[in-house]
Amino acid sequence: MAKWIAFPHLGEYPFDAAKVKKLWPRLHAGDMEPLPKDKNVLAAWVLFHQGEFQAAYEAGLRAGGDGITVANKAACIYANYLEKKEKTKLDLFMEVAQLAQSQLQASPTNYNAWYWQAYALGRYSQGISVAKALAQGLGSKIKMALEQTIQLQPKHADAHVGLGSFHAEVIDKVGTLIGNMTYGAKKDTGLKLFQEGLKLQASCAIFMIEYANGLLMLEGDKKMKEATSLYEQAAAVKPLDATQRLDVELARAQLDD
Repeated sequence: MAKWIAFPHLGEYPFDAAKVKKLWPRLHAGDMEPLPKDKNVLAAWVLFHQGEFQAAYEAGLRAGGDGITVANKAACIYANYLEKKEKTKLDLFMEVAQLAQSQLQASPTNYNAWYWQAYALGRYSQGISVAKALAQGLGSKIKMALEQTIQLQPKHADAHVGLGSFHAEVIDKVGTLIGNMTYGAKKDTGLKLFQEGLKLQASCAIFMIEYANGLLMLEGDKKMKEATSLYEQAAAVKPLDATQRLDVELARAQLDD
């Protein structure tokens, strides 16, 4: 495997097993991942929260079982924020979708396997164009996986926001009528899902960013002031770990555009 691009702030978020355990409820408020009992899986999470994404991915794969979830999250965060080559990025997302599918075959109630499959396919869809992805039938697969995540874990804030983004993206690309009739995408449902996600985890930078993006897709420029306020709030969040740092930097980039 080629060497992944390093997280640019390595060393700024030092973790060990004890610190990850202590901060676990805050670090995993969005995905509701249970604290692992396997020390090898926990070690992979330590690497992940420090921003050592490739090492976390490899350690998660070696650990197997719930370690696949660490591997999937590490690959998705890396591909989304740090990988420059489009083909490598898309290949990683498809690899995650396949790994998640293998998890689901072994454990159909693993809600984070459903979630990371949806996330990976969603980002893959954005990479190839949402319209093309919808034509390939990926839209219904993403929607079903996110709905399944929420059904299995109603407090999964990441899935609420992800499903909100699905509704917004579909309506933005194909319009309200076709979006509703063909894909079950509705503006009111999308906005409610964003709000539910933020209610479950109020101070999450990426949720504020996704909600702001969703508002602009669903409501247009009339919501620019509210969207800008959300970007500003996201940019002011104090990150707990490497991934949250990448989220905050994304918010700052949105404000600079």
